[in-house]
Amino acid sequence: MTKVTAPLPAPLPIRTSRLTLRAYRDDDLGPLLDYYADPEVARFLLEEPWTREHAETQLALRQQRTGVDGPSSALALVVEHEGTVIGDVALWTTGDTMSRGEVGWAFNPAFGGRGFATEALRSLLGVAFDRYRMHRVVAQLDARNEPSARLCARVGMQREGHLRADWWSKGEWTDTLVYGLLQQEWQRP
Repeated sequence: MTKVTAPLPAPLPIRTSRLTLRAYRDDDLGPLLDYYADPEVARFLLEEPWTREHAETQLALRQQRTGVDGPSSALALVVEHEGTVIGDVALWTTGDTMSRGEVGWAFNPAFGGRGFATEALRSLLGVAFDRYRMHRVVAQLDARNEPSARLCARVGMQREGHLRADWWSKGEWTDTLVYGLLQQEWQRP
């Protein structure tokens, strides 16, 4: 019989060569609102552009997502570059075990084109596979979101499916792309 060990908690903050991924703080409200209120950022998300009231609610929820410690748990992190909030990433469990996860992200477009999203997502995948010992991680995205599809490919995720008109979002049926990565395919940076 194989011995199953408990996952190690993610040490926070997580540092990469250029970024810090950390837990949410109260003073993140303004920077989050800066990009989540942008209609272009919200275009492919499931929510409308944020209002201040909605941002306050979301911040409070995300402050509670401090680690993957069982089914229905999540790790939500702010991404900083040189002390400035430039985006956020999240990892959550899917199904009734901790063996499968899903990732999501949003970044301030003012910081686009410099590889920050790639660096942050690679770091988060490292946490999923190396710390939480997940077997599989997926990303689901609006099929029109070409930058996110390219990001998935850059970090080694494989396109596994294209679901046609499967999600009702913002008054229309939208297609969903599904990308996946298995633990044995994970290549540490």
